Order: sequence, then structure tokens, then C-alpha cells
Amino acid sequence: QLVAVGSVPAAALRDLEASIQQVLTIGTYLGKVNLGTPSYAFNKDRNQYHTTAIMRRLLTIKDPGATHVMGVTDGDLFTPDTPFVFGEADRDSHVAVLSLFRIKGESETARRRIYVEAVHQAGHLVGLSYCEDPRCIMSLATSLAEADRRQMQLCNNCRNELVRIRRV
Repeated sequence: QLVAVGSVPAAALRDLEASIQQVLTIGTYLGKVNLGTPSYAFNKDRNQYHTTAIMRRLLTIKDPGATHVMGVTDGDLFTPDTPFVFGEADRDSHVAVLSLFRIKGESETARRRIYVEAVHQAGHLVGLSYCEDPRCIMSLATSLAEADRRQMQLCNNCRNELVRIRRV
């Protein structure tokens, strides 16, 4: 279930839906309820939004029958020990949040970054861990340069792990 958090247009969510379905071959859909600007998660000292607060709120609007929920926001995100994050996923609660703030734009590079990060977060939701192959979509990226190294696909190890997860 994809959910807009703030002023993310539905068209942007539909584009992410297609990318996630293509790479991970999982069903994805746009949720009926969206969240407004997450003022409850705003940290005025950092001028950013705390991921955990947003993910907690996303759990309250998860559709019955939805196995996972991912919020997509245009706000700048952080976790306590980082200057920023592109997104965060919690495999145990099956919730994730993705920020377009540092990767948005109209260029093909920006669109690719958004697709890769959305698939990366969705990959965590279905049980994949970080990958050490810097070209794999599941590798950790803490900068745009690292994000740009990732390809729009899983490496062989992660693809095999996804098959294994689905059998369990």
C-alpha cells in the first residue's frame, strides 16, 4: 500500500507502484487515505521530520488485508544518528517511509533515483537486507553518488534470497 504523506501527487505514487512491481514482482496499490504534512514528526532544531513518528502514523491507516505500507513524503527525513536519510523501513512492523526531498526533480536522473530508492525500501519490507554489492538496488546509500551506483535490479544473491523468502 503506497500512501502520500504531505503534498506528493498521486501520479508520482503510480510511477513508484510500477517500479516496485517490476523489480520485486509484488502487488502494489495506492491507498485510499493519505496523510497530510507530518507536523507531529517535525523537529524544529533540525528542520527535518523524524522517520519513526511518520511510520507509527502510517500503521494507523494501513488497509485491512494490506501486508505492507510505505509512505512517500516530500519532507526531509532523519533518524537520530544521521544527518538525513532517503528513507527507512521496519521489517517487523511492515512499514516504511521514503523521502523525495533530496532526490526529487524533473530530470531522468532524479526519476531514476526515486524509483531505485522506492524499490530499495520495498525490498526491506519484503525481507531483504542490505547488500554489499554497490551496484545492487539493496546496497546502502548515504549520498547521491552511492545512490547513483545502484542499478535498477537485484544482484543474483538478493534475487536468490527473495526466492527463498517467498518459499518460507
